[in-house]
Amino acid sequence: MRGEITVIYNVPDLNACNSELEKKAAFRIFSDMSAVRQALQKIGFNTSCLPLKPPLQEAIRRLESIRADLIFNLFEGFESQPETEAIIADFLPRLGIPYTGCPGTALFLAMDKAEVKARLQSVGINTPRYQVLQPMTLHLFALDFPCIVKPRSEHGSLGITKESVVYDFASLEKQVKIVSERFRGEALVEEFVEGREFNITILGTHPPTTLPISEIIYSLPPGMPPILTFAAKWDPQSLYFRHTTVLCPADVDNKLEQNITAIARVSHKVLGNRGYARVDLRLDQNGQLKVLELNPNPDISPDSGAALQARTAGMEYEQFIEKLVQLALEDYNATNSYQDYDDGRQAIHNGDIEQYSRV
Repeated sequence: MRGEITVIYNVPDLNACNSELEKKAAFRIFSDMSAVRQALQKIGFNTSCLPLKPPLQEAIRRLESIRADLIFNLFEGFESQPETEAIIADFLPRLGIPYTGCPGTALFLAMDKAEVKARLQSVGINTPRYQVLQPMTLHLFALDFPCIVKPRSEHGSLGITKESVVYDFASLEKQVKIVSERFRGEALVEEFVEGREFNITILGTHPPTTLPISEIIYSLPPGMPPILTFAAKWDPQSLYFRHTTVLCPADVDNKLEQNITAIARVSHKVLGNRGYARVDLRLDQNGQLKVLELNPNPDISPDSGAALQARTAGMEYEQFIEKLVQLALEDYNATNSYQDYDDGRQAIHNGDIEQYSRV
């Protein structure tokens, strides 16, 4: 065998899910874990799996029991505690073991979509105009309709529905209220970009490389805004699922391909990513590319967009998973292993999560 790998993942809490679709999405982690485990075993690694459950302190104690040569990180956070995805990733270097994926700092930043957009703008990357709003601050609205209303901190299209695109103030007010109450926070309101939608996966940092570009193709009935809703990912019976497809490689000319790739590389650097990430973009009516979101540690299941892009690049699924392992080892060696974080470990044992996240 080539070494010991431990796959870590979160055990879903179905009581925290608000719908059958959310339960279905939560259960996906089991098939993802199984696919990665089987791929690693085919490659020749001795592979074990470590499920993580709340409370956070107990999950940390379980991590400290790992004696593997590498950790394959599939942990997506506990339901109703999305920040735990970043906290766990931020803890992994303290174990002194190479791990796959992005660092906790990148995951913490990606949790705040507004902050990500501000950082992109600071380095000259175009992103749709936006505001962060709550029901009591709607009087400050100063964007142009149509707009799309999103949860500020969720991922995986959670909270995105047909009604997320609003065309007047009454609809805006209703959707901001729904998002603020459902996700207990502020809503991110963006001017809606009507145009072609692309995504691209970036691997590594020494230097970063990109996989072939994908385009999201919408063939929706009139009146349905072309957006990647939660139903488009999880409900095969929905119109969004049946009328949303992916084309990879995207049909783009050399100039557009180069622009998408260049923007993705800069965006990846802004987020401070290692490992792997996905950048989502749209091409507006003036031919300007605008970054919609940055997604560290995106879905890597066999039927994911990242796996499709890897296949288009000539990598079978096992080769793709092996590439992620190689990236983790390269990063570990390039940084002369991870530094010691005893203060952070003590903070988490004391239950001081706020202090821990600043360590």
